[in-house]
Amino acid sequence: MKRRERTRQLIELGGLIAKAGLIDLTDDDRAVIFALLTEAAARLRSDEREDSLTLWRRRGKRAFAQDAEGLSGSGEADSR
Repeated sequence: MKRRERTRQLIELGGLIAKAGLIDLTDDDRAVIFALLTEAAARLRSDEREDSLTLWRRRGKRAFAQDAEGLSGSGEADSR
């Protein structure tokens, strides 16, 4: 992977962490954020891999859809 592509990928992945609210929810505690990610990685290395991927993919798609609705909606913040 070229350096420019890698930089873009890292920026986008950081954006997902921000979009999920993890920065605010953890008071920008990077040890907590890293632990959350390592917990997810451990589950992906386990027998729960396929079930976890299915669940998280469904939840992620739903969250993206809700975010898109919020952006195209009335302009008010979603209270859910």
